[in-house]
Amino acid sequence: MKKKILTKEVKVGIMAIVAIFLLYFTLNFLKGKNIFHPVNYYYASYEDIGGLIPSAPVYIKGYKVGQVDEITYDFSKKETFTALISISKDIELPHGTIINLIDDGLLGGKAIEIMVNQTNTAANNIHKSYDTLPSSVSEGLLGQLQQSLLPKINQAINNIDSILGLAINLLEDESLSNSLKSIDRLTADLAHSSSQLKTFMQRDVPNILTNVDSLSADLGQFGSNLKEIDLQATVANIDKTIGSLNRMTEKMNDPNGTIGLLLNDNKLYDNLNNTANSAEKLLIDLKENPKKYVHFSLFGKDKKK
Repeated sequence: MKKKILTKEVKVGIMAIVAIFLLYFTLNFLKGKNIFHPVNYYYASYEDIGGLIPSAPVYIKGYKVGQVDEITYDFSKKETFTALISISKDIELPHGTIINLIDDGLLGGKAIEIMVNQTNTAANNIHKSYDTLPSSVSEGLLGQLQQSLLPKINQAINNIDSILGLAINLLEDESLSNSLKSIDRLTADLAHSSSQLKTFMQRDVPNILTNVDSLSADLGQFGSNLKEIDLQATVANIDKTIGSLNRMTEKMNDPNGTIGLLLNDNKLYDNLNNTANSAEKLLIDLKENPKKYVHFSLFGKDKKK
């Protein structure tokens, strides 16, 4: 009778080994480790890790090459924290490489950025596994924003305070109050003018338009009357009158005519002038010596004389 090779005890042992392996694989998988991929380990010391935790990613030029495996601390040292990182074994780190602590996103997470020294790649200058590499800390995006924005924000706040002070002084100034009162009066005057304009538009403008219509009608009637006038006959009469005036003027200028003799004969003018002078002298003498020309008596004529 043959014995069974896989007894219950063997099966139980195999299942336990498989369960332990699966548990180990699962735990490492959850930690981000790949047990089937060989890695090298390196140390980096920091005075302040700023929230760095195990399983944080490790990058080279933005590409994930490993993770943070462990963080230990010793508060008796200045560089209190020591981080153990693991990266792929096929990546060689020359001397001069720096392990930089950086911000991982805007939510405050931390990560490791390996700054590889590419000027020293000789075979005898490569770090070995478990070497301690130089470390540094980057301020990150928030730190840079704080350094660049905080001074500007403080300056802006000071400017805002100055502007508020000027605004308060302006509001408390009497000239502003007077200006506001002037604006109120101007507004009231504009309202009154607007009311008067409205009244003018409603009451006077219709009358004006009515008068304009009447004037237009009168002008139209006047135009019609002008059309009815016999302009040709009127012009003919005017021409006839002007001809008569011209003939009269010619007669007056004719030296042989009566009017022409009166106007152009110098002797006649001299005779008339002399006659006028003689008449003037006679009147003067008559005024001065009336008895010489007039004789009268209330008691009859003196026979002796």
